[in-house]
Amino acid sequence: MRLLRWICLSLALLAAIPAAAVQPDEVLADPALEARAREISKGLRCLVCRNESIDESNADLARDLRLLVRERLVAGDSDAEVVAFVTDRYGEYVLLRPLATGANWVLWAAGPLMFLLAAGTALAFLRGRARAETTAEAGLSPDEQARLKAILESDEAQGR
Repeated sequence: MRLLRWICLSLALLAAIPAAAVQPDEVLADPALEARAREISKGLRCLVCRNESIDESNADLARDLRLLVRERLVAGDSDAEVVAFVTDRYGEYVLLRPLATGANWVLWAAGPLMFLLAAGTALAFLRGRARAETTAEAGLSPDEQARLKAILESDEAQGR
């Protein structure tokens, strides 16, 4: 029973690790600003960890970005201005959900277009196979029939 308690406690502590990414000294005194900072941080990618938001990451660069976001909010920037500032500084890669504008439309549309192309090709192939004429196998010629008959008779004669 004690072992089960230790396992449950260990799992609970491991589950809490991502929540500890934001350090107490980073937290803003104003709860509204802190909530805005957390929401913005959830949409920004950690440039070290990749595919992890700066809100979840323990990397030093993620901490610097969290502090930068809070600094801009305290300076009076709106959420959009903060995201624009970080994007201008680090590029669009810093966004966990890139914008669907400009050249990104090609990337957003490529997946569905390739699926439609593959489905169309498969459909055309299957329809072509269904329409293809099946060639009936030709029977044995009279010479082949006579030869087969002779072989079978010789096998019967030998007792096979």
